[in-house]
Amino acid sequence: MTMTTVKQNRLVSNQLVEALKDYPLYSQDSKKKDAICITVFCIGNIKWYILEGQKEGEDFTFYGIVVGLAATEYGYFSANEMADVTIDASRFGLGQLQVQEIDGFIPCRLSSINDDELQSFLSCLYDQD
Repeated sequence: MTMTTVKQNRLVSNQLVEALKDYPLYSQDSKKKDAICITVFCIGNIKWYILEGQKEGEDFTFYGIVVGLAATEYGYFSANEMADVTIDASRFGLGQLQVQEIDGFIPCRLSSINDDELQSFLSCLYDQD
C-alpha cells in the first residue's frame, strides 16, 4: 500500500494523511457538532480544529474551525501556508514560534472538545434548532 505525502511539509505526517483518508473534503458536511475532529494545530492561543483534508497539487488542504483570531469560523486552510507561519517571540524569551500539531490529540466529536470558545461558536450555530 502506497501512502501519498505532501512534499516536505512538516505538518503533514504519514499518520495524518492516513487518518484523513476517510475524511476527504466535504465528507462531513451537515454533521454539525457530530463531525469528527481528526487533529488540532496551534500557535499561541490560535487553534485549528481539522475535520477534513486532502492533497491538492503540491499542497494539502484542510477544512475545519479556527479559534482564537478576531472571529471563530469554519474555513479551508493550506498546509503549506500554515507551515510557513513564524512568529518572532524572542523578546519574550520564547524564540521563533511555529504552527504545531497538538501531540496526543485523539480524534473525537466536536461536541466533546473542551474549548469554551469552540463550544460557544457551535452553540450559536446549531442550538437554535
